[in-house]
Amino acid sequence: MKKLFDWLDDRTGYRKITKEALYEPIPGGARWRYIWGSTLTFAIAVQFITGMFLWMAYSPSAQTAWESVYYIQHEMKGGWILRGIHHWTAQAMTILLVLHLMQVLIDGAYKAPRELNFWTGLILLQLVLGLSLTGYLLPWDQKGYWATKVATNLMGLVPWVGDDLQRLVVGGSDYGHHTLTRFFALHAGVLPMGIIALIGAHIYFFRKQGIHTKKPHKKKDGMFWPDQVLMDAVACLAVLITVLVFVRMFHGAHLSAPANPAESFPARPDWYFLFLFQFLKYFEGGREILGAIIIPGAVMTFMFVMPFLGGWKLGHRFNVFFIVVLLVGAGYLTWEAMDADKRNPEYQAALVQSDKDSHRVVELARGLGIPPEGAVTLLVNDPKTQGPKLFAQNCASCHRYDGHDGLGNEPADPQSAPDLLGVGSREWLTRFLNPEHIGTTNFFGNTAFKNGQMVKWVNRKLKNHFKNESEMTDDELDDREELNQVIFAISAEAQLHYQAEVDAADFPDADDRKDLIFDSACIDCHNYEDEYEPGETDGPDLTGYGSRQWLTELISNPANPKHYGENNDRMPAFGEKQMLTEPQIGVLVSWLRQEWYEPGR
Repeated sequence: MKKLFDWLDDRTGYRKITKEALYEPIPGGARWRYIWGSTLTFAIAVQFITGMFLWMAYSPSAQTAWESVYYIQHEMKGGWILRGIHHWTAQAMTILLVLHLMQVLIDGAYKAPRELNFWTGLILLQLVLGLSLTGYLLPWDQKGYWATKVATNLMGLVPWVGDDLQRLVVGGSDYGHHTLTRFFALHAGVLPMGIIALIGAHIYFFRKQGIHTKKPHKKKDGMFWPDQVLMDAVACLAVLITVLVFVRMFHGAHLSAPANPAESFPARPDWYFLFLFQFLKYFEGGREILGAIIIPGAVMTFMFVMPFLGGWKLGHRFNVFFIVVLLVGAGYLTWEAMDADKRNPEYQAALVQSDKDSHRVVELARGLGIPPEGAVTLLVNDPKTQGPKLFAQNCASCHRYDGHDGLGNEPADPQSAPDLLGVGSREWLTRFLNPEHIGTTNFFGNTAFKNGQMVKWVNRKLKNHFKNESEMTDDELDDREELNQVIFAISAEAQLHYQAEVDAADFPDADDRKDLIFDSACIDCHNYEDEYEPGETDGPDLTGYGSRQWLTELISNPANPKHYGENNDRMPAFGEKQMLTEPQIGVLVSWLRQEWYEPGR
């Protein structure tokens, strides 16, 4: 083995290189304050290694990016650990960068003759932040899509070349597939090559000038190996353990719903850019260029000038004071942004909805698989996801769903139409025909029908059907049972999946169910099975009442003679007026009927 090493040393000189790298004297001995550069280099190495393995499973296109990240996070063995390490190490890098910068400035390691080392470090800082920015988009989820769109829009503020620069980064005038591929090229190719080159230069300048130590020395001189190497190794291990703790706590890294340009999202950058997001709020009204370009550019320019000021004792103190004020200010702005979001009910509601969408799309992908059109269609076509949104946008100005707008919010407009939770079900019809309920806001209380024939008939004919059983005569009990059978028969027309078993048990013969409806007083005002010509009756047709077809036709055109005809009260023809597309009406109907995918159902 010795001959092999001798042969290798003869051709490479590795022993001399190793000796020069490891056996470097450290004036004043090894210190914990010197660990930040090594931990930062370790974090970058971890990023490169994990990034390489992630690359093997990642597919950079607008139709496959989210899908491939979903595969890594939820399907690939150990993928969530790999992605989690990559994500949380990126967060750690930002903190380590700040700590390393503070240590360099406080110790004066930026002064002559170490200007080049300091400048390469500042450029490295910007490239690492560039890695974070470009990596944010790669999952192609809602959070990254909208946050990065805001960031690229800021590029348009650069004087003279802003529009061209924005088109160059975005990949054209439209934000989409080419934006993703360019960000991927920057994240996985251009920026890493620049970082590797600058790290090499940074280490070269560092070794050439030697370690800058803070005086006076309280300990005797030591060596880089093994003293400082041991401290660096312990620090790197601590970083890795911290990262793994976060990976375990969050089961990797969060993946929000697939990017959907048709649905807005409350865009926020990641926490390390949040201070700039808040800072820009102070420069609204056409002054964004000050907060986005001019002031940050001036700050960075001043940092490049710091080595020249640091030659004077007062200049060094000012530099340290400046960076402390800068970091405290950034910390305050970050807190201010978080506090404002915490007190913003709309933003909090959007976060809750985003979290629901994130969990739902994973549930759908696992249960139904991802269609060729992409994962975004899972949510677009999902009644449980889109139904409440469509209801809130189009129906909640009049109707309610369990007292809210479908999304859990209180609409601004007062309720003026029935609450549609469970519409067509036995429970809904029972409440509807109860004299205590039909005239309330949950049904006809604020409609044109509040004094109509239906309300009057219910109040007159059914007033004794909903008393306590102890107060009812035998005839009244029989009448109530007969009413219940009619309610159950009409509700069975809806063919609701969640009461299919009881419908089948109560009405094994469809003709018996139809006879109940024909023999009831309902036929006096309602058509059923073409008993009357369309328009001859005042009330809606009870054929298929509450069924998919019935609700679809009602939403498409409530003024159809089959439904309310000329008696229609304000409800627009969402289908005929093209206020909703056929697929949207279908999704809304499915949601009202509670027909959506659930695991195990």
